[in-house]
Amino acid sequence: MNDTSRAARMACDLMALAARTAPKARGADSLVIRIASGEELQELAEAVRRAARREEDGFFERDAGNIAGSEACLLIGVRGHEPAGADCGGCGYPDCVSMSRAVDGRKAGSTPYGSPNCAIKMIDLGVAIGSAVKTASLLNLDNRVMYTAGVGARALGWLPGCTVACGIPVATSGKNPFFDRTWGR
Repeated sequence: MNDTSRAARMACDLMALAARTAPKARGADSLVIRIASGEELQELAEAVRRAARREEDGFFERDAGNIAGSEACLLIGVRGHEPAGADCGGCGYPDCVSMSRAVDGRKAGSTPYGSPNCAIKMIDLGVAIGSAVKTASLLNLDNRVMYTAGVGARALGWLPGCTVACGIPVATSGKNPFFDRTWGR
């Protein structure tokens, strides 16, 4: 492992810490966090390429290339099927008990994410991701939040029990590889 890879991994550890300690509704932590580096990045990129073929969408392929070329990737998922107990209706059901019954009766679908999801848990995921990218920014580390990396990580079974996930690949090159990107369908 070279110095930049070691630094990127250390930064991802700090990003993971920021995500873990981010505020969560009712203090209930439903996050699952993992860092992919080294050979795992190629495995994750290949899972995103497989999803690209299923979804027939060019941005999955583009993102797979970015993941393969990154130094590390922070993966953050949430067990969105665990209700927060607020009975807010944000999930589309009148209360948490109704959402839980829907979760218990659901069948695995063909969509990249599982559902239904507690809206409050989705907010917790967003706050955790925001905390992680803020930390990357403070460390001047190039990064980008990718829905596609979360799809790949879920397909690999790397985030057990998670219904929704995102990945944040990081890079240490002279030019940010996550912007000015091209893709086609």
